[in-house]
This record gives sequence, structure tokens and C-alpha cells, in this order.
Amino acid sequence: MLYYLVRYLLGPLVLLFLRPVIYGLENLRIKGKAIIISNHISMFDPALIAFITPRPVHFMAKAELFKSAPGRVLFNAFLAFPVNRKEVDLNSLKRALRVLDKNKIFGIFPEGTRSVTNDMDILEKGAAFLAVRSGAPVIPIYIHYSSYRTFRPKVMIGKPINISDIVANTNKSTLIDVVTYEFADAMNALKIELEAVCK
Repeated sequence: MLYYLVRYLLGPLVLLFLRPVIYGLENLRIKGKAIIISNHISMFDPALIAFITPRPVHFMAKAELFKSAPGRVLFNAFLAFPVNRKEVDLNSLKRALRVLDKNKIFGIFPEGTRSVTNDMDILEKGAAFLAVRSGAPVIPIYIHYSSYRTFRPKVMIGKPINISDIVANTNKSTLIDVVTYEFADAMNALKIELEAVCK
């Protein structure tokens, strides 16, 4: 499979060149289904996460990236599948749930697009929806905004978030919003922690 060729042949070379500084790597050593959420600052983010995660990660990427043959080859190599960001894409959400039903890892950038500032954008609700529907633990990641400018990516990985208590104690009408806020708080906490150690 193309993924394994890229992962095990190209991955070590890329990591050797970039020499990423990673905190909390042990939090990615998880069995069963899981959702990885991360801020999004570069098109290289999926590759970075794929290379540092011990298990394969399936991603959702905007449909426009799959229009060209090179784009399809590249993103298929990273186990990505297209999503239409202009509307609620139920087919892509169902596909993500199928990935999780098979006890695999699904990665998503809940900001929806790459941030053009040093701050995180407001999170969209897709990640929360998938977490609630699947019951999968969620691993938050924060990538420092200077990572690719300095050619030394700095990554903070948080402990898995289990939302079962939130689901049990929150009204269904506000559940997705509450879970989304929980994810935003977790990622912002990682940002503060990472910026503190990078000073």
C-alpha cells in the first residue's frame, strides 16, 4: 500500500531532516478507536501527525485537493478522503464514523481551514459530532505557529479526552456545543503550555 511506502520510507527521512520537538508522545500510544484533533497552520500538518503517530491516521481533507491527479495520489497516500466544506457533508461524516467503527484512528482539523494568524480560529462542530456519535477518546494536539518557519516543528500532545461524563450530564440540545468548547479549551491549554516551554 502506498501509505506504508510513504510512512516507512519517506517518514524517517522527513523526521530526521525536521527533527521535531514533541511533548507528550506517549499520549498517541492508544489502542482501539480514537480521534486526533489539531490546530491547522500548514498543508504539511497531516504528514507531520501521520509520521509521529505510531498507528495509521485517516484524515478528512477539502475536496478541492483531490481534483488533480497529483493531489489525489498525495492525499490518498495519507489515507485522506474528501469533504465538501461548503455544506454539511453527511457522506464524509459517515465515512469517518466507519473508520472509527473499525477501531482505527481518525484525524481532523476542527478549525476547518488553515489559520492565517497566530491564534486558533473558532472550532467547527464536526469533531464533537464524531466524538459523541462514536464514543471515541479524543487526543488534542497543538502545533506551534512558528514550526515551519524555523524548520523545527514543535508539537504538544495532550492526554486523551473521554467525553462520556459530558454526554451523561449535558442536555442533548447543547451537547455538541459543550463538547466543542471542551476541545477548544484543551487545545488552548496545550498552546499555553507549549509556548511556555518554547520561550
